[in-house]
Amino acid sequence: MHEKERHRIILSAVQEKPVVTVQEMVDLTESSEATIRRDIAALHVQKRLRRVRGGAEAISPPQFIGLAGRPFSVNETINASQKRAIAQEAVELCGDGEPIIINGGTTTFQMVHFLTGRRMPIFTNSFPIAEHLLKHSKNTVMLSGGTIYREQNIILSPFDNDVTRNFYARRMFMGAQGLGPLGLMEGDPLLIQAEQKLIDQADELVVLVDSSKFRKRSSLILCGLSRIATVITDDGIEDREAKMLETAGVTLIVARKTAKEESSLQA
Repeated sequence: MHEKERHRIILSAVQEKPVVTVQEMVDLTESSEATIRRDIAALHVQKRLRRVRGGAEAISPPQFIGLAGRPFSVNETINASQKRAIAQEAVELCGDGEPIIINGGTTTFQMVHFLTGRRMPIFTNSFPIAEHLLKHSKNTVMLSGGTIYREQNIILSPFDNDVTRNFYARRMFMGAQGLGPLGLMEGDPLLIQAEQKLIDQADELVVLVDSSKFRKRSSLILCGLSRIATVITDDGIEDREAKMLETAGVTLIVARKTAKEESSLQA
């Protein structure tokens, strides 16, 4: 990741919470601790943030606390071809007229490109997913109520009296920060709270994760493997990870990039 992009992510992070630790910035940018400390020092000298012990804080404290995690715009560029192939497999599971929930995320967002010719009720908490479907499809779209978190392009509400409880879905499609033996992992308590409400409204939970997510961990568990019906990932999944899903009774679908995508990557 280029220095300019790292600086943008770091500055965005310190505007979303009172103090951001060095380790949090390492996770967000996937850079080394030494690199992050140099970035903090440079931004401190430029008076764009304030260096504190173990991390950094904003010059002006944030008025609105955001979510933990990388911005949507950054995640969108990571493993893009794998995400598109995974999303295509996900849409293959959908039947016309069948109600579904699509949770916000960069992998689930790729589903919109394959839903343009469908006609089905779709509930989402993602502003970009809703916007794209409204412009480019005839699907019925319902949005959850709440606050729009700009960096993640997601709408969340801590209250029970939103419209989530009034929508039933055959399947819910979602990504995650990590996936391991204990289940799906996320990095923010508000995300956990909102996503658990959505999961309760669907018969089946379908998880869309590129293979790198099997190697990532978080301190927060969203749900156990027993709640997951299907996992769709790319062919980078390792045998032990596939065995983990098989043992838990989770159906595994491995999405493979199309010949066109593979040739463009080789060019």
